[in-house]
Amino acid sequence: MARFARWTAAAAAALLVAGCSSGSSGEDTDEGKGGDKSSSTAPSSGTPSGLPGKLTSQKLDWGRCKGTSDSPAPGSDWQCATLKVPLDYAKPDGETIGLAVIRSKATGGSDKRIGSLLFNFGGPGGSGISTMPSYGSIVGSLHDRYDLVSWDPRGVAASEGVRCRSDKDIQAAESVDATPDDATEEATYFKDATDFGKGCEKAAGKLMSHVSTTDTARDMDLMREVLGDRKMHYFGISYGTELGGVYAHLFPKNVGRLVLDAVVDPSADTVGHAKNQTLGFQRALDDYLKSTGQDPKQGSQKIVDLLKRIDARPLPASGGRKLTQTLALTGIVLPLYSKQGWPSLTSALKAAEDGDGSELLTLADGYNERDPSGHYGTTTHSQRVISCLDDKQRPTPEETRKLLPEFEKISPVFGDFMGWDTAGWCHDWPVAGQFDNPEVSAPGAEPVLVVGNTGDPATPYEGARKMADELGKDVGVELTWKGEGHGAYGSGSDCVDSTVNRYLLDGTVPKDGKVCAS
Repeated sequence: MARFARWTAAAAAALLVAGCSSGSSGEDTDEGKGGDKSSSTAPSSGTPSGLPGKLTSQKLDWGRCKGTSDSPAPGSDWQCATLKVPLDYAKPDGETIGLAVIRSKATGGSDKRIGSLLFNFGGPGGSGISTMPSYGSIVGSLHDRYDLVSWDPRGVAASEGVRCRSDKDIQAAESVDATPDDATEEATYFKDATDFGKGCEKAAGKLMSHVSTTDTARDMDLMREVLGDRKMHYFGISYGTELGGVYAHLFPKNVGRLVLDAVVDPSADTVGHAKNQTLGFQRALDDYLKSTGQDPKQGSQKIVDLLKRIDARPLPASGGRKLTQTLALTGIVLPLYSKQGWPSLTSALKAAEDGDGSELLTLADGYNERDPSGHYGTTTHSQRVISCLDDKQRPTPEETRKLLPEFEKISPVFGDFMGWDTAGWCHDWPVAGQFDNPEVSAPGAEPVLVVGNTGDPATPYEGARKMADELGKDVGVELTWKGEGHGAYGSGSDCVDSTVNRYLLDGTVPKDGKVCAS
């Protein structure tokens, strides 16, 4: 397990349940006035700065998507193509790489079509190619007027995806204790981090220095140009909100209708993000424990005691495998991404208390993208390569030890892990990080809708207000949902869904601070 991925609720919940809940109305208030005043799809008069015509005028060769693990099944109405982008934007005439793009054309006809609506589902490292078709049903009301478009960002899956380890090595690394208790375990933990970085460097090569959020934001603007859209219409979820904020900062005049849901705090550095997630997951766990009639403090202590027992003696699980403390914690994390997963957490914890680690291990395998044959996905590989290029801060082991009491005070369950992760995640990384926190100020941009969920575990609610404020006055517009889970849209609130839909379809901007109750 690495740091908790900031990815979409739909992707996490898909590992647990089929479909999404809907129909719960919330508090609706009067809408404000405004919106995108220019949703025309006519190409802009300019082109992305410094890019050659061979890139900006390229024609995408749309065709049937291959029926692979990274693509929707053949015969669907989804089309796939490859977009060429510069490897290095400082050398726009140099080497290019291909980005896998997927779309489904607007169903309402050309007279109703607004343009393309790009989706990024988070991670970083989440695949848009594999996620977009299943998410298409959630945003079906938008399909009438928008081409639904997503892509695998550079370094992800079908777009030069990075695999840093073999399946055998990944499984072997699961025995590494992510909350080391002594000098020997600590040395093993940091050696494993070094080895992982070396594996990424070998796999990614020169791409490793060109997978930053800034690079991907520039890819988005080239994609906008090639798709023929004068304005960028975008739906970013989780890490996708950070990407959307960076895009708005770089290209404020190209901002059309942007929705940022499950918002990453743009003011936080590496340690700040870790503290935010520690708070968010403990808050979600407290809400879960309350829902089962338990006192949060006592229930958390019971889980801490269980994890300590598993640390001393891993539990037997199905297939002859063992549930370690780190895998058990991973299994606890996954159901907290969606309230629909809470019953599975109850069952798994009871089984573990009875000495059977199988259910928690199954949940951990879902998070780690491990299939029954023992093959692992690479989302966390891409996540690490991207975030370690982004994040400049590199806490040392010594600094981390001093931070541990702060983390443990925030959460007795998750604090120790998240504290150690600040040092282990990018330890001895081959490439330097680029910034302490992303720049998202976007003066002059059209209003951006920022959606925060009070019960969000991975991107705590407080980040939404900070994103809205940093986007700037008259740009960031906050919408609050008093709900649970990672992400608000499509999670059961008619109030949220209708507000977002009116913004995207009609350009109706709600009042800043609007609240939707559960």
